[in-house]
Amino acid sequence: MIENAPLRSLTHKGLTIQGYSRAAVQSYWRIPELKLGFDLGAQPWAFMATGTWFLSHTHLDHIAALPVYVARRRMMKMEPPTIYVPEASIEPIEKLLKAVSRLDRGRLPCTLLPARPGEEIELSREHVVTVSETTHTLPSVGFVVWERRRKLKQEYHGLPGERIRDLRLSGTDVTHEVRTPLVAYLGDSSPEGLDRCPAMFEAMVLITELTFVAHNHRKERIHKFGHMHLDDFLARRDRFRNEVVIASHFSTRYTDERILRILAKRLPDMLGGRLQVWL
Repeated sequence: MIENAPLRSLTHKGLTIQGYSRAAVQSYWRIPELKLGFDLGAQPWAFMATGTWFLSHTHLDHIAALPVYVARRRMMKMEPPTIYVPEASIEPIEKLLKAVSRLDRGRLPCTLLPARPGEEIELSREHVVTVSETTHTLPSVGFVVWERRRKLKQEYHGLPGERIRDLRLSGTDVTHEVRTPLVAYLGDSSPEGLDRCPAMFEAMVLITELTFVAHNHRKERIHKFGHMHLDDFLARRDRFRNEVVIASHFSTRYTDERILRILAKRLPDMLGGRLQVWL
C-alpha cells in the first residue's frame, strides 16, 4: 500500500476512525464503515475509495487535496465523488477546480452540494448527517452522523404479531424513528460552535479540535481566530458523554512531548480514559 500522508486509526464498536490533523498543516478523516470522510487537507491513497466527503471550511489545511482527490478518482475510472461544503464556499471551490483543471489539462468531475446549518443530509436508510454552524474566521460547519432505526411504538408493545401485522396492512404506522448520534466532527471552531450543537457532546465518538493547550496563550485571542483552548475543554468536561473523544488539530507551536506533558498535568484521568490524543 502506498503511504503518502500520516495516518492513525482507532476502532470502536464496529466503527473505524482514520485520520490525522495538525493546525496549519493538514486535516483529514474518514469512517470507512459509513462510507464518508471529513475534510481533505491531504488525501492518503487508501482514502480514494471513499466517495462522499463533508468539508468543514475552506482553509487550505482542510481542502488543499480536494483537486488531487477528484483527479485520482477520475484517473482510476471511479464515479465522481459527492462533496458537501458550506454553501458560501461552493462558487469559490468551483472556480478553484476550473483553474486547476486548466493547469492540469484534465477534467475534475464531482458533485458539490451545500451543507447548510440546521439541515440534514440523507446517506442511506440507516444513516443521516445533520449540519450545525461553527464559529471560525470564515464560513464553517460541523457535522453529526446519526444511526436511525424504526422501533415499535410503546402503545403496541405486548400485542401479538398477527395483530401488529394487521395494523400495518391497514395503513397504521406502528413504528417510530429512533436516532443515535454515532460520530460528531467539529472542524475548526471556538467553543461557541461546540455549544451550539448539544449532540456533539452525546455522540459515541467526538472528533474535536484542541488547538491550544499552553497557559500563556490567551483564550480571548484564540476565540477570535476560531479555535479552542484546553481551558475551554476543561470547563466542559462534565458535558462530554461521548464514549471516545479524539482531540486533534494541535498548534505546531507545541512539540508532541509538550502537549502530552501539559495534558498529563491538567487532565491526568484523560476523561476517564475516553480521551484519545492524536499527534
